[in-house]
Amino acid sequence: MGAIKASTTAIEDRDLLRGAAVTAGILAAGYFRRDLKTWTKENASPVSEADLVLDRYLHQALTEARPDYGWLSEESADTMERLDRRRVLVVDPIDGTRGFIRGEDSWTVALAVVEDGIPIAGVVYAPVRDEMYDAALGAGARINGRPLVRQRNPATTVPLIPAPGAVHQELQAAGLEYTRGPAYPSLAYRLIQVATGRLDAAVTRRGAQDWDIAGAACILKEAGIDFEDVCAGEIRFNRQEIRHGALAALAEPSLKAKLHAALIKVYGCPQPHELDLEQLTP
Repeated sequence: MGAIKASTTAIEDRDLLRGAAVTAGILAAGYFRRDLKTWTKENASPVSEADLVLDRYLHQALTEARPDYGWLSEESADTMERLDRRRVLVVDPIDGTRGFIRGEDSWTVALAVVEDGIPIAGVVYAPVRDEMYDAALGAGARINGRPLVRQRNPATTVPLIPAPGAVHQELQAAGLEYTRGPAYPSLAYRLIQVATGRLDAAVTRRGAQDWDIAGAACILKEAGIDFEDVCAGEIRFNRQEIRHGALAALAEPSLKAKLHAALIKVYGCPQPHELDLEQLTP
């Protein structure tokens, strides 16, 4: 494993990610709601010129500050060199690119530092909404520098859960009374809303990748929110296979059994090599 300076703490890594995310948000603002060049990747997901500009900036800023860390980004070619590094920077320059292209305001810059497979620092920054979520292992989760405390709307009498159509049908069949919540284009932002109280649970289909969820995973853990692979339990990062099975984040333990069962019935419990390309988009 690559050497890591003992003086580099999770809090220092969190603060590094925060600063980089703010600058990335400023750069992205120059492209948001403008005439934007876009392309379609091989897996049919979109990418814009803004994604690539932010990726270049983040790579330079973060790897110069942490030259001993590995690198894994949605917009960079992956190399297995990261597997030899104890700590790895995990980056999604714009999470929710479809929403960014459409001019919606909940896209995010999602960043994490993973150590030995576990996120130790995470940032999910929604520049247009002026919401900075961050966490460091053992130091708690925050929003805009203040402790992140779940605040559920007292007028909400049933759980609010965004769910794909097939999962929605299974939950209805299981008799779960709930309201379908908004499916924010940024998966990281959607997951974080379970910690804020805007949502009571959030789920992903098979195929979410490390950069989609690593930053949010750190924040959810520090906020006390259950976030698991419905088949494998604890989510591990920076493996050779970076795609994941179906995942669920939930605030209420009473939701777990039916949510997990519905996701398993719809998506199954695949081996990593069985993840289907058509299910890569969370």
